[in-house]
Amino acid sequence: MAKEKVVFFCQSCGTESSKWMGQCPACKEWNTLVEEVVSAKKGNKSSRLETKAKVTKLKDIKSAEEQRISTHIAELDRVLGGGIVPGSMILVGGDPGIGKSTLLLQVCRNLAADNQNILYVSGEESLQQIKIRAERIGDFTDYLSLLCETNLDDIGEIVRREQPKVVVIDSIQTMYNENVASAPGSVSQVRESTGTLLQLAKGLGIAFFVIGHVTKEGVVAGPRVLEHMVDTVLYFEGDRHAAYRILRGVKNRFGSTNEIGVFEMRSEGLEEVENPSEFMLGGKPEGASGSVVACSMEGSRPILVEVQALVCHSNFGMPRRTAAGTDFNRVNLLMAVLEKRVGLQMGNCDAYVNIAGGIKMNEPAIDLGIVLALVSSYKNRPIQEQTICFGEVGLSGEVRAVNMAEQRILEAKKLGFTTCIIPEVSKAALQKIDGIEIIGVKNVKDAINKIV
Repeated sequence: MAKEKVVFFCQSCGTESSKWMGQCPACKEWNTLVEEVVSAKKGNKSSRLETKAKVTKLKDIKSAEEQRISTHIAELDRVLGGGIVPGSMILVGGDPGIGKSTLLLQVCRNLAADNQNILYVSGEESLQQIKIRAERIGDFTDYLSLLCETNLDDIGEIVRREQPKVVVIDSIQTMYNENVASAPGSVSQVRESTGTLLQLAKGLGIAFFVIGHVTKEGVVAGPRVLEHMVDTVLYFEGDRHAAYRILRGVKNRFGSTNEIGVFEMRSEGLEEVENPSEFMLGGKPEGASGSVVACSMEGSRPILVEVQALVCHSNFGMPRRTAAGTDFNRVNLLMAVLEKRVGLQMGNCDAYVNIAGGIKMNEPAIDLGIVLALVSSYKNRPIQEQTICFGEVGLSGEVRAVNMAEQRILEAKKLGFTTCIIPEVSKAALQKIDGIEIIGVKNVKDAINKIV
């Protein structure tokens, strides 16, 4: 019989230790080591002498473009880099109820409509529950098959027999391998289950979508090595009580990690938002102080967002500062720049900054928008409705250049904006753009004098 032993695994990086320690020796995280029982198996040394692996010269390998499979969901294809690569493994994470299963069921519906065999494996829901959601989404063809199973040996046998084009695993934390003694969802089970599915994906050329639960910190539960093993990691973001959802790629071996996809949750499922800027600016107040439109880049896509600020005198000894949708420390830094370089006495004021719509933006290009919104609220002077701004603000009050200025201006022009405040350096490198007035500013004081 195999001898059992107790080891400790780090939930962050997967490091194995023979004893418990408060801090992981590899990743230096605290209180991440958990106890698990594993069985020690004796390996067969003679089997290692026989191998079928071959060494191949680099010049003998023929390069060919991968044949991608379109999901017929443009926002998802954008994040994936053009579609699904056969043999790839895609991890989809997100908060409970955010829409992960709904999105992948819509993908299965579109692929099945193209007469491609699809297998949906669920370890959390019954067949009846999946059927109820499927009826809400729409009609499905006979090319979609459902399976409620958590044993990876049985799943692997069915996948080899059916040979589907795409397999969806919902979720990886419910799957278990009989050769591992620990419970499903543990570090060992998640790592071994991912390794088994990865062998199926690469060996049979089948694309796998794997749903992963997230922790309170918003990262995929289980060892960090899980994200290292898969080809693509996608995160579903957004407040589940709000209408919009953002799909963001944090790792992609077959495309860019800067792209995002925007969806709107409806009763019939997730619907693509083709123009996120127009969607985010819906409901913008007219003639209100402390509101300005800024432009941020997400990959190759410019997104216009409304930056709101509320500045009022504090009734307490210590002013309160709050930031929603942007970096709190960045707001404090910009307020210090206004006080030092412009002379605004904001040290005794409460300040609240918000990116409307609940979206999170951390690009430095929205610095100028935050500054102008703060000054507008402080002076109680509204900024013209058709004005947009972008630019990075330095500690000396200068407005620094940002990339892709022309794409940002063209997006603003498309949505009807007539005035654009940009860094003077970026204006000098621009081609002439008709239909919109471009104002270049060198520092924060210039920007304030021109529009506030």
